[in-house]
Amino acid sequence: MNLGRDYASAIHKYATLHSRSGTNMGALIDKALADAHERGLKANTLEQYGIAARRLKDAFAEFAVADVQPKHVGQLMDAYRKSPNFANRMRSLLKMAMDHAVRVGMRDANPVLSIERFDERQRTRYITDEEWRAIYAEASSALRCMMDIAYYTGQRIGDVLAIRLTDVSEQGVSFRQEKTDKRLLVEMSPGLSDAVERAKRLHRTRPLYLLGQRNGKIRSYRGARDLFARAASRAGIKDVGWHDIRAKSITDAKAQGLDAKALAGHSTEAQTNRYLRGKTTARVKGPSFRQSDGY
Repeated sequence: MNLGRDYASAIHKYATLHSRSGTNMGALIDKALADAHERGLKANTLEQYGIAARRLKDAFAEFAVADVQPKHVGQLMDAYRKSPNFANRMRSLLKMAMDHAVRVGMRDANPVLSIERFDERQRTRYITDEEWRAIYAEASSALRCMMDIAYYTGQRIGDVLAIRLTDVSEQGVSFRQEKTDKRLLVEMSPGLSDAVERAKRLHRTRPLYLLGQRNGKIRSYRGARDLFARAASRAGIKDVGWHDIRAKSITDAKAQGLDAKALAGHSTEAQTNRYLRGKTTARVKGPSFRQSDGY
């Protein structure tokens, strides 16, 4: 390959070709992120992968694909040990990148496989009724509708934002869960009915999405997240997010004697238990001992 006679120009040209060939880590991570988008992962997951990609590209900026060893992956994980969930997201994306590298012959083995994931902390945050009312008081009309519908249906925020007007009937709101592909109908209740009617009145013309934007397009997860975060901040409520509304809904349903597993669309009780918050101490009685006469 003729790179020219000038050394500086030759080095620059080589670096450019090296980058275009996809052998640098930045290009490989971008490829993995693009593949994640093509797989149609949830918006929240893709957003996390986007942040992970930026951190990975910074961490491996000086590495060629062939240079990454298990010890480097281990060092990266150790650096994020205090944030195990995010460390695992980075590991997942890096594994996808290295899987591709192996498939196309850029590496003989995936250096991520020998580095284990961290145990993820189970979230225990429960939004109390008082906190809910405080956030609600700071929320816009649109955000109040989103909060109410998310609570009364117990569904993931992505599925709530995707509700079409045709999904709403007198019987309830129909869902096809994005994560599980499970179909369910959340029966109409007075609270849900009121929230749905208020959501309809937010639009001047008949919308496609019940909770869509004014331009008719589906509202993004990021947009809804930011609305909720700002209202919570104004209310002085910390460490809350959309995921906690689903947890509150499932927890409250369980406390009210409803079928929390069916509401969540879960296949097992173990899946539902991960969402239960504000667990109370069980009140139990021990056995009595019948003493013999004379003692």
